[in-house]
Amino acid sequence: MADNRPIGVFDSGLGGLTVVKEILNVLPNEDIIYFGDTDRVPYGTKSRDTIRRYARQDEAFLLSQNVKLIVAACGTVSSVASDIGEQLPVPYVEVVSHAAKAAVKATKNGKIGVIGTSATVMSGEHKRVIENLLPSAKVYVQSCTLFVPLVESGFTDEKDVIVYETVKRYLEPLKEAGVDTLILGCTHYPVLSRAIKRYMGENVTLINAGISTAYAVKEILSEKSLLNDSQNPSVQRYFVSDVTPSFKTTAHLLLGAEPTEEQLSQVDIEKL
Repeated sequence: MADNRPIGVFDSGLGGLTVVKEILNVLPNEDIIYFGDTDRVPYGTKSRDTIRRYARQDEAFLLSQNVKLIVAACGTVSSVASDIGEQLPVPYVEVVSHAAKAAVKATKNGKIGVIGTSATVMSGEHKRVIENLLPSAKVYVQSCTLFVPLVESGFTDEKDVIVYETVKRYLEPLKEAGVDTLILGCTHYPVLSRAIKRYMGENVTLINAGISTAYAVKEILSEKSLLNDSQNPSVQRYFVSDVTPSFKTTAHLLLGAEPTEEQLSQVDIEKL
């Protein structure tokens, strides 16, 4: 038995394209429907109630596209509103628990760092999940507010002094604490992996939540006999709430390719 309906992925903006990229690496024949809420980004600075309302609207849109599984690629939604996935009629995958599991598996000294948006860090969700899995763990969290605008402004080169100094400014406490594992708790952050690795050192393992999530998606689809049995390449549709001037540049940076005009549509999420 198989299911050729698409996988739905949503994020507060375009950062979730890094998760789409990893899903396509693991499941190249699966079709994807992506929604990026570019008109209301970022979610990380919004109140808990607003984040939850936005997430429900995003999920409702994906359900209207007849998806078979929904991925909350947004670290903020996964941290603040993970429970809303329990109400969905299709399987739901968030990024926090899978990143936490990967970090617990990777750490050798039990010192795990977590970086993310303000809302993600304040939720304490990563810390809670990690400590449930490894009670002896010491978890160090850090909000990295400037990382997203840095990426979306095209500052990603690890040799760029602006990039390096920004990374150093945020991650110095984690480096001093001696973490040997670091969760990149926002979908934009993998783009800064080389800069983060350069500062933190080769002995620190970086956990890309997109990779962990992609394998979780594969496992769930397999268990529920929902894998696409087509041998055709993936078909992708990208929906956004605002087509920003920097869309193509940012999408290419995060996804590795620019969605075509035929693949891209704008929707008014508030009216759906």
